[in-house]
Amino acid sequence: AIQTDDPTHAAEELGDLLFTVVNYARRIGVDPDAALRDANARFERRFRAVEQMAAADGPAHAHSLEQLEAFWQRAKRDEAGAAPGDERATGETG
Repeated sequence: AIQTDDPTHAAEELGDLLFTVVNYARRIGVDPDAALRDANARFERRFRAVEQMAAADGPAHAHSLEQLEAFWQRAKRDEAGAAPGDERATGETG
């Protein structure tokens, strides 16, 4: 759908994917609404932490993507209480 450059078809395919993910979540006993709310809350907490780290380190526009990624990884570690470099503690890799 993406390769055909047809936004309507892409939206349909994305809808099918989301429907499948929701059904999978239910099948494994996970409330998909709660999982999405939790993921959004984690993202917001981490984003706020990145904003604070960036502000403490200079103007926001002065940071490279690599620096912002490092701040993001630090926010994940801090939230999980993990040791530096241990991304497994967050259950995520990205």
